[in-house]
Amino acid sequence: MSDEREKMYNYLIYLIILCSTAALPAAAQTYPVKPVRVIVPFAPGGSTDVVFRILAPRLTESLGQPLLVDNRPGGGATIGMDLVAKSAPDGYTLGVANISFGANPSLLAKLPYDATRDFAPVTLVSIVTMVLAVHPSVPARSVKQFLALAKAKPDGLSYASAGNASATHLAFERFKHASGTKVLHVPYKGGGPAVVSIVSGETMTLFATIPSAIQHFQTGRLVPLGVSSAKRNPALPNLPTIAEAGVPGYEAIEWQGVVVPAGTPGPVVGRLHQAFAKAVTAPEMKERLAAIGADAAGGTPDELAAFIRSELAGWAKVIKESGIRIE
Repeated sequence: MSDEREKMYNYLIYLIILCSTAALPAAAQTYPVKPVRVIVPFAPGGSTDVVFRILAPRLTESLGQPLLVDNRPGGGATIGMDLVAKSAPDGYTLGVANISFGANPSLLAKLPYDATRDFAPVTLVSIVTMVLAVHPSVPARSVKQFLALAKAKPDGLSYASAGNASATHLAFERFKHASGTKVLHVPYKGGGPAVVSIVSGETMTLFATIPSAIQHFQTGRLVPLGVSSAKRNPALPNLPTIAEAGVPGYEAIEWQGVVVPAGTPGPVVGRLHQAFAKAVTAPEMKERLAAIGADAAGGTPDELAAFIRSELAGWAKVIKESGIRIE
């Protein structure tokens, strides 16, 4: 290529880039210029809330604008996610999708949004292990002892959850199906209130996320029996998995992924992905998350989209086979 032709080629490329940038909304070119809100569709104190409050200062630093955690519990996470779906697609309202997001389309007769059409993925933030735990008054110190107790008294035990369709609800229903036990479900408005209920003795057991309950394990106010993941968790290294402790093949994990309303400009999604990736991969952030049982994830928007498709298909199968229902 001659020098003149190369100069002309480079100039044309420059014009294309310039025109493309000019065609973008102003918000996409300067984003962000004001605080960014992340909707956590659960009450304060649960794992999702804890994870995002840990990350918020680092994200504020990376974005150059405050990242504000806005708790909007209710409806099995549908109230908060509906708010996200109907927000302006400008990058100033984010949502946290989790296990409920994957299960709700199969679990609920009607949703106010479409889980695949109304959101754009940003990144998978973390994977959170849950723990089968009991109040100290419950005479069980192992998964096998708990199973024996539950089978001896069908519906004689009550379990708390963060609400219908929450991770803690789905994990326990999966446990009941896998173990052939019957335990009465008592839904609360968030993981925090659910943990409070069992610490106070109002309910007897629950699947608690490690971030929401680890302090109570350390003080003895809750007794952990087994982790829900396929492998033991570094935060509780001496605690067996439920699968190895008495329910072969059992696994249930909580996860958190950031989504935005569909139609959010690509450059804005890219900026958010960059900020979250930087935050969750920072050594001190990974260490802080690991200390509460949350594994930093990361990944591209396409990888989160594939993960969500997998969750939607997986829970559709589990819900059909197990007969999980909203009570």
